[in-house]
Amino acid sequence: MDDNTKKKRIENGVFVCIILSLGLFTENTYYLQIMTFIGINTLLALGLNMLMGYAGQVSLGHAAFYGIGAYTTAILSGTYGVSPWLSLVCAVGGAVFVAFVVGLPTLRLSGYYLGMGTLGFGMIVNILFREWSSVTGGSSGFVGIPPLEAGSISFMSGESYFFLVWGAVFVSILICRRILSSRMGRALRSIHDGEKASLAVGVNTHYLKLQIFMFSAALGAVAGFLYAHFVLFISPESFGFMVSVKMVTMVVIGGMASVWGALLGASLLTLLPEVLHGFAEYEMIVFGLILMVVMIFMPQGLTRGFLDMYEKARKKSP
Repeated sequence: MDDNTKKKRIENGVFVCIILSLGLFTENTYYLQIMTFIGINTLLALGLNMLMGYAGQVSLGHAAFYGIGAYTTAILSGTYGVSPWLSLVCAVGGAVFVAFVVGLPTLRLSGYYLGMGTLGFGMIVNILFREWSSVTGGSSGFVGIPPLEAGSISFMSGESYFFLVWGAVFVSILICRRILSSRMGRALRSIHDGEKASLAVGVNTHYLKLQIFMFSAALGAVAGFLYAHFVLFISPESFGFMVSVKMVTMVVIGGMASVWGALLGASLLTLLPEVLHGFAEYEMIVFGLILMVVMIFMPQGLTRGFLDMYEKARKKSP
């Protein structure tokens, strides 16, 4: 076993121990609810981090896949009585298919043009959620989403849903790290560093970007599924442009090209509104200031910044 594999196993073990401890020993339902939302946002940040941090592709409409996952399971299970677990397959499949259709032309763009293209896609999907009221409930939202059940187990309590969400996060982290340690992961990093150079050595950059775009959409759909069956009510506002901006901010603040950075960014931006609950009107100002400070003093994100500070302190110590 090499050092890198050993390090990953230790990190995974510590992560599992922390999650088990939080889930088993936190009795306050409100705290469990907040940590469950952190898990859902971590899934979103993980998917977008794979796209932005490793492939270098900016997406300003990623909340659309989050919404597709949520509305697909809500409509199928709430309106037509389909099993929620079957609707999960449909939600992920639908998001991946839409990502394929949208990504084929859009991912040929780059830079600001790619950002504008994904922004337009996100706005179209949100308008569809709002205007197709006979199916989605429109601006009033969609009610009647059934809770999740698996045999005799009902995921209604804070503890059971907490473990369900964080179990999904752990599996997603394992998949992401497996991808990044593979040949595909090395090719993604080469695209991020220089797409033309990657093309020159024979990497099919468009196909690879499309693959990671579809994978990112799948994680977004899983997050939407978990969100819908957790709150049991969804509305278009939950999947609008500002949600996409918040997802990008999670990735940037936590640290791009870092799996644990996605977790850190999601935790910070989920907890911050709770801390600033009495100053809700200033929330976006605070987000903006935090983003500015991080970009100025820790341009690679908090995760890399804290690691660099630790290394400097260790070298200075006798």
